[in-house]
Amino acid sequence: MNLSTEPAPHSAQANLTTESAGLPRLRLRTRFLLSMLLITTGLTTTSLLLVQRSIRSNVRQSIAVNLRNSVAAFQDFRHERETMLTSDVALLADLPITRAIMTAPHPATIQDASQDVWQHARSSSDLFVLVDRSGQVVALHTKTPGFTKEAAEKYFQESFDEDRGESSHWWLGEHHLYQTFIEPIYRGSRTDGTLLGFLVIGYEINDRLAEEVSKVAGSQVAFSCGSEIVGTTLMPAQTEGGNIQNLIAGSVHDDPRDIEIGSERFLATSLQLSGSRETSVRLSVLGSYDQATKFVDQLNRYLLLLGFAAILVGSGLVFFISHTFTRPLGSLVAGVRALEGGDFHHPLDPRGGDEVAELTRTFDRMRASLLKTQRDLLESEQLATIGRMASSISHDLRHSLAAIVANSEFLCDSHLTPAQREELYQEVRSGVNLMTDLIDSLLEFARTRESLTPAYANVAETIQRSVQAVRLHPRHHNRSIDVMCGVQLSGWFDQRKLERALYNLLLNACEAAPPLGGTVEITAAEVAGSITISVADDGPGIAESIRERLFHPFVSYGKENGTGLGLAVVQKIVQDHGGEIVVERTQGRTVFRIVLPGRVQDAPRDASDSGAEIPSFVPVQRDDARQNSISHPGR
Repeated sequence: MNLSTEPAPHSAQANLTTESAGLPRLRLRTRFLLSMLLITTGLTTTSLLLVQRSIRSNVRQSIAVNLRNSVAAFQDFRHERETMLTSDVALLADLPITRAIMTAPHPATIQDASQDVWQHARSSSDLFVLVDRSGQVVALHTKTPGFTKEAAEKYFQESFDEDRGESSHWWLGEHHLYQTFIEPIYRGSRTDGTLLGFLVIGYEINDRLAEEVSKVAGSQVAFSCGSEIVGTTLMPAQTEGGNIQNLIAGSVHDDPRDIEIGSERFLATSLQLSGSRETSVRLSVLGSYDQATKFVDQLNRYLLLLGFAAILVGSGLVFFISHTFTRPLGSLVAGVRALEGGDFHHPLDPRGGDEVAELTRTFDRMRASLLKTQRDLLESEQLATIGRMASSISHDLRHSLAAIVANSEFLCDSHLTPAQREELYQEVRSGVNLMTDLIDSLLEFARTRESLTPAYANVAETIQRSVQAVRLHPRHHNRSIDVMCGVQLSGWFDQRKLERALYNLLLNACEAAPPLGGTVEITAAEVAGSITISVADDGPGIAESIRERLFHPFVSYGKENGTGLGLAVVQKIVQDHGGEIVVERTQGRTVFRIVLPGRVQDAPRDASDSGAEIPSFVPVQRDDARQNSISHPGR
């Protein structure tokens, strides 16, 4: 028979459960809080993104509409302004003094004489030019210096070469852009009179005009001529360097485009005012995207604050709400754990009408039912144990008492010889000893661990006394008992009780060994700081029917007079010493191994035994006596 020492499957499962229990686990309330945080954060982030995207799209559309409206408003303003300025120029050209000046023979005279007319027109114009019939400039007056007669003659000639259907023309000189209006001067009527020359009145496109247009358009504006900005409402820092190139580099189209000037983003649209390649005049209307979206950033901050507030308030609510659910669950879990530890009276709170309260009440009823069932099982087991004990004890006591009574009656016979009386006396004494041994075994279960009286003693001496006690049984003289023990092996133990335990093991081993040539071997040594004592026999092994109940009281197999208390007493004595006993089947031998806590270092030793090595085995005694055998108890 082979008894494996490997752990049972449920032990491996228990180890896995223990390992998994050591892993960090999230409590139910923590899961509620984490779920709330994730959901709130996700909703807040999604809301911010959606709101920001929607608002920015609406802001862009609003700016684009405003820009289109600004361009339309400027075109109306431009039409009205050009109509008014055209009328003013026509009135100046029809003045008699203007005609008289143009009849002067010398340009210097015309230059001086035109000073009065220029003073009259200076309040509303920035450029005053008189040109004779040959196209030569004879008078030139400007509010800002820099525009020359040569430039005036050049632009005058270009204005005539261009489409004459245009009411105004664009002249650029020394970084000054003028919108000019040309009116012929006649002597007499316009239909029958003589052409004397031309009057040119110009109005400068500058920052002041840009401010007026900005008020009409309701947006930032910039006038550009070619690659040069001549008038704008933008800040000087924005028009410095190459920042403004983002504005004038784009093509003219109706759809607003995104540009960045300095550190500010704009939506811009442009209106071509002149188609000339040299004086390509453009009006750009700009709407600040950053200014328009300031409230979006402020709204984002408000939404973030609202989100954080929602997270805090929601977490607090979840904490208190989850406490309502997790508190009874926690109480129920504590009750389950207490029940696992054997506590059937752990207080529970079954109040409430929800599912958790119903589960708590059901668990309480189940716990009470289990307690009642356990008590019934204990009572049944106790009754069954008492019954088995009473049956076994009554059988053993009746057998011994019968032998004592019968032999006592024989002793009353006066015809007995002394030898016969001595034999009958020994039979009576043997019966009394059996009864005493049975009573001692029963009393061993009633004693607690505190009844031990440990002392520092030699293990070999204890084994020797147990072997000698077994040899007193004549029926075991036919077995060989080999003892292998370190001569200096000592420790702290109750010598009398350990001797009884070894006696029971040796007695069982001798009964299990074959009648002829049976061998029992007992070894003892110090292994890993513990005292290990092994009792081995070469018997047939342990019966399958009692293998799981080998150390239970009153378990016996194949013995006529066995009480089934021998191994139970051995286990009780070993456990009281804080040790353990195991049984295994190896190489055709049944081995009972006792492991006691090693306390060899607690007492002084001889100098020769001060080392840490395990003592070598030496034979103590060998008995080759042979006699009939009986069955091993419990096998």
